Amino acid sequence: MLERYGHGGDLWTAAEAFGRPKEQFLDYSSNMNPLGPPEVVKQILIESWRDIVKYPDPAVRELRQKLSQKYEIDPESILVGNGAAELIDLIIRVLKPTTTGLARPSFSEYEEAVHKVEGGLISLPLFPQHQFELQWQDVEASLTALDILFLGHPNNPTGRILSSSIVSHLLGSGRKLVLDEAFMDFVQQEKEHSLLKLASTCQDLIVIRSMTKFYSIPGIRLGFVVAHPDLIAQLRYQQVQWSVNYLAQRIGAAVLEDESFEQSTREWLQIEKPWLMAELSRLGLDVVPSDVNFLLFAFPESSGKTVKQAQQYMGHQGILIRDASLFEGLNERYCRVAIRLREDNERLIQVLSNFMRDVYPIGEEGVLNE
Repeated sequence: MLERYGHGGDLWTAAEAFGRPKEQFLDYSSNMNPLGPPEVVKQILIESWRDIVKYPDPAVRELRQKLSQKYEIDPESILVGNGAAELIDLIIRVLKPTTTGLARPSFSEYEEAVHKVEGGLISLPLFPQHQFELQWQDVEASLTALDILFLGHPNNPTGRILSSSIVSHLLGSGRKLVLDEAFMDFVQQEKEHSLLKLASTCQDLIVIRSMTKFYSIPGIRLGFVVAHPDLIAQLRYQQVQWSVNYLAQRIGAAVLEDESFEQSTREWLQIEKPWLMAELSRLGLDVVPSDVNFLLFAFPESSGKTVKQAQQYMGHQGILIRDASLFEGLNERYCRVAIRLREDNERLIQVLSNFMRDVYPIGEEGVLNE
C-alpha cells in the first residue's frame, strides 16, 4: 500500500513498490504547487547555509511580523509551527476535548490527534448527492454532544470550502470551531472565504494554515495558527522548544513577499483546473467540483474499476495517485489527484484513458498480470 504512513507523496515506498528511482515518478498523490518552490528559496539555501550554526529565534519574530502585515492581524494572535501537523496535535492537546465533531471524509490527522488524548468522535457525514458540502442539518443534531468541531476549510480530500451560511451557523453554535485552512491560499476569493482575521479576536474560533502546499516546501515543514491571544499563549507554553528551525523561518518570511508567485499560481490554477476536470469527465469519471488544487473523482460503478487497481496500474507507468478509499466515508471507487502543469496532466489523462480501456490485463487484486 502506497499510503503506508497515512499520506500521499511517499516516494520511498513508491520506489520499493514499483522498482524505479524516486525521481522518475509523476507524483499526483500529494497536493503541492507545481510552480514552486519560489526562486527565493534557492537563494536562501545558498546564502544562509552557514547560519545553521545559530539557534533559530525562539519567538519566530520576523515571520510572525510578516504574517501580521500580510493578513492584518495582531502578531500576538499568531503561533508558527513545524507544519500544520504539529499545530493540529498541539491544539487538541491543549483543548483536551471530550467529544469532537469531524466531517467524513476528512484529513486523518484530526482523528489521530483526538485519539491521542483519548477523546471521543462524532462523524458529520458529507454526501455525494450534496457534492460533499457539509449540511447544517447533519451538524445540528449532534451539537449538544460536542465540545468542538474540527473541519477542513477547504476540506481534504473533497476540495470543498464551507458555505457562508454554514459558517454563520457554526460560529453561532456555542461550540469551539477549529478550521484547517491548509489549502485556502489556492481559493480564488481567498480573502472573502478565510476566517483568519476573525479568529485573531474570537474566543471560540481557531484557524490553522499551512505554508508547505502553496509554496511547495513540504520538506521544510512550516505552518501557523491564528487564535485569540489568550489561547495562543497556552499553545506556545505547550509547544516544543525550537520547533521552527532557522531555515524555515527565513524561507517563510521571504516567500510571503513574492506577490508575483502568488499571482502566477492563481492564473495557472484558473486555467488548469477546469481543463483537467473536463478531461477527467470525458473519460466517464464522476468528478467532484473543487475549490482548490486537487480533484476527487470516482470510477463509475458500471466500469468495475477500483482505485487500488488504478494505483497499481498507474504506478507501474510512473504516476502516483492517492487511494481515497482510505478516507472514512469513501469507497473503493474514489481517487484523489493533484493538479499539475499541462504536460504532466496530459500524461495523467493518457495513462488513465489506457487504464479505463483495459489496455493491459489487471488481476483481481489490482496487480498487473505479466
